[in-house]
Amino acid sequence: MPIPEKSTESTMSDNESPAELLHDALVIGGGAAGLAGALMLARSRRSVLVLDGGSPRNTPSAGVHALLGLDGVAPAELLARGREDVARYGGQVRQDPVAQAQREEDGTFTVRTASGAVHRARRLLLATGLVDELPPVDGLAERFGRDVVHCPYCHGYEVRDQAILVLATSPMAVHSALLFRQLSEDVTVLEDGVELPAEGRALLAARGVRLRSGHAVRLRTAADAITGLELEDGEVVPATAIAVQTRLAARPELAQQILPGLGLSLTEHPSGMGVQLEADPMTGATAVPGVWAAGNLTSPMAQVAPASAAGGMAGAQINADLALAEARAALG
Repeated sequence: MPIPEKSTESTMSDNESPAELLHDALVIGGGAAGLAGALMLARSRRSVLVLDGGSPRNTPSAGVHALLGLDGVAPAELLARGREDVARYGGQVRQDPVAQAQREEDGTFTVRTASGAVHRARRLLLATGLVDELPPVDGLAERFGRDVVHCPYCHGYEVRDQAILVLATSPMAVHSALLFRQLSEDVTVLEDGVELPAEGRALLAARGVRLRSGHAVRLRTAADAITGLELEDGEVVPATAIAVQTRLAARPELAQQILPGLGLSLTEHPSGMGVQLEADPMTGATAVPGVWAAGNLTSPMAQVAPASAAGGMAGAQINADLALAEARAALG
């Protein structure tokens, strides 16, 4: 079918505050979940605007993996394709982080961006994602997404058969180490500030995973390659790849300015690995009428594929909700 002819360009300047224009939907966050939701809405001929903060979680990674048909695609390329898809159907995408949001008495929403622009919409999709907080070890951040990894499904294959050191800073390290053991026979767990449960230690030992204890202070490298982790006492535990458990935190503007204005708040994820925004796992609907959420914000462990699927589902649910509201208004 031919693509409907619809302008892909905004008729307003980026600095204009179009307070009189009411979009069908505003999407806060331009990652996989947000763009998938916007695409679903745009293909339903809804007026949709995506406001992107420009700092996707997977920026440090060289490639997106386990994404059928696009395995290994660079994160920036994937998002560029997504923005083109949304624009092709008339949706708008702007890199202008949202600073504030609020639900009005009439049920619509108003958001204010970092540039000072004001946008209004009938429905809202939150897809800001979360932020990885690394253990406080010098040098980890600079190599995160390369040979410092956190997800065996995202980057584990790329460090296969290497000497993998799992930096255990939470009980989740047992789960992580067992999965990395599937990828290498040379796996060591360093208990750093956490004592793993007896059952977990027994499982690791049964799989030939070595156990150490100590406090890591510095990543050691040579010739642009990891050689080990230096401990507080000066000993270096050899390794060529480091697996960490990151804590997933909310972006400050989300927790402090956006969610409070909408009557929403974050909760701790049951795993203890970070925070989440509670939403219906099937539809993405939140506790506030008119607000949906998708992606890592509601499912911290989701990779790109499930995050995108959740965004698409949320977009479809928003469209259905609008369609029903319009039909009821016509009937009334």
